[in-house]
Amino acid sequence: MSLRPLFIASIGNPPPAYTNTLHSAGHTVLNSLRTWLLNPPFTKSRPHASGLLSASPDFTLWQSPALMNISGKPVATAWRTFLFSLSSPEDKKAARLVVVHDELELPIGKIKVRDGGTSTRGHNGLKSVMQALGGGMEFTRVGVGIGRPVTPYAHGNGASAEAAGNLSKGKISLTSLIKSRGLVVIISLAMLERRF
Repeated sequence: MSLRPLFIASIGNPPPAYTNTLHSAGHTVLNSLRTWLLNPPFTKSRPHASGLLSASPDFTLWQSPALMNISGKPVATAWRTFLFSLSSPEDKKAARLVVVHDELELPIGKIKVRDGGTSTRGHNGLKSVMQALGGGMEFTRVGVGIGRPVTPYAHGNGASAEAAGNLSKGKISLTSLIKSRGLVVIISLAMLERRF
């Protein structure tokens, strides 16, 4: 049994201005996953749409360099580059794209795994990705709950007033909350993606 080649892509607004913001929860999870997997540090990769890439024999992690709502084209370019890099036709056929993104409809830190072709629920980043990939392409998406903010700062510097207040009362940071829940789900997803 061998691992299915996985290309795990996060979409969100790019660092450093948006590091650890709610709207960039996918990037936060990927940063943690990279550390946990002992993958090499992220480096900018021109062939992968100038996104940040961390590749190991088992997992390829990639962070979109684009703003959330226009992330589709870079995701599609990076995915095609990843497929081209695979040596065997079997690996190319078995490869799977996983897109990690923020999810307003879930409480902070909750995770939901869905088929990529299901409703985007108004998520402009996912709409962009689906449009760029073309209809009918199968992929998996992992939504990282950020809760529905009371104020419009989900994509700005810092969490919404309500979310920030709730997190500070519990003496837990947004980053650690997302890390603790997100890592387990993504690793579980990867293990389920084994092939014979």
